[in-house]
Amino acid sequence: MRRVSRIAVAGTATASLALALAACGGTSSDASSSAGSKEGKGLAIAYDVGGKGDQSFNDAAYEGLKKAKSTFGYQVADQEPKDGESDDDKAARLVNLAKAGYNPVVGIGYSYAPAVKEAAAKFPKTTFGIVDDSSVQGKNIADLVFQENEVSYLAGVTAALKTKTDHVGFVGGVDNALINKFRAGFEQGVKDTKKNVKVDVQFLDEDPAKGFASPDLGKAAAEKQLEDGADVVYHAAGLSGQGVIGAAAAAKKYAIGVDSDQYNQKPLAAFKKSIITSATKGVAESIFKLAESVKNGKPETGVRTGDLKSGEVALADSNPEFKNDSKLQAALKKAEAGIVDGTIKVAVK
Repeated sequence: MRRVSRIAVAGTATASLALALAACGGTSSDASSSAGSKEGKGLAIAYDVGGKGDQSFNDAAYEGLKKAKSTFGYQVADQEPKDGESDDDKAARLVNLAKAGYNPVVGIGYSYAPAVKEAAAKFPKTTFGIVDDSSVQGKNIADLVFQENEVSYLAGVTAALKTKTDHVGFVGGVDNALINKFRAGFEQGVKDTKKNVKVDVQFLDEDPAKGFASPDLGKAAAEKQLEDGADVVYHAAGLSGQGVIGAAAAAKKYAIGVDSDQYNQKPLAAFKKSIITSATKGVAESIFKLAESVKNGKPETGVRTGDLKSGEVALADSNPEFKNDSKLQAALKKAEAGIVDGTIKVAVK
């Protein structure tokens, strides 16, 4: 059975959002080092809620930025969100990056949809990208999306085979269509593997600025699920997920990370034994490939979907316990084959 509850709005986001510009958020030193010159500029990204340092979604995007800078030898820029910013603020950030000569310019996260649409119309010769939203159409827009439900199904298989209490949990940052893709795949993977396993579900806040950037809320949600008997907790909550992982580690239970391989994130090193795996998606590679297409003079546009078949969503195998569990690996191999060949249809909500 599934039990859904919601944590009340409490406090302010605990994330530390670095370097704020008055009009459009903080920026890296690369972005300001060549003010007034459009030569030698390439990829620019604008972070989602939580910013760089979330050890998850935004940090995956940063890896793509670093790869582009290293590979192409040009200047890059990355900018932080502001607390309480509007769609106009986001649009101004993207417009300023395009005006400065960066190309492509990528909004990290679905909240950039209106901003990308506006900025792309103003700069038709600049390629814009948006991660996790396929609704923004335009001749110079690339929608970089993923089948999160597919990899979450594998996370569900993992949870069902690792639980000793037949009770697991899911913590989502907000209750929206994207996060419910994670939830739906996870629940289905659990139930298809062991029907009697209970799945608790909690969403942290209606406001993405709190839901995805409040480790304290993530910690409270996970602690409640663990106290109620869950012994594996999967999160899709960005920076808030650090609290989920910390709570699982404190209780000596399992956590399943998201977006980046959280087992290998240095700030989470104290918790790594509890991070059995992470449901990763190729945000870094998709951003790099977009930058590469622009560099090669053939900008990639339209909807580009990463899935299990392409290898752009996958479970991380850094934890030796996960990698060396032969029963689990056999079950995952079978499940992945079923998803790829269409035998297993994974729900999206």
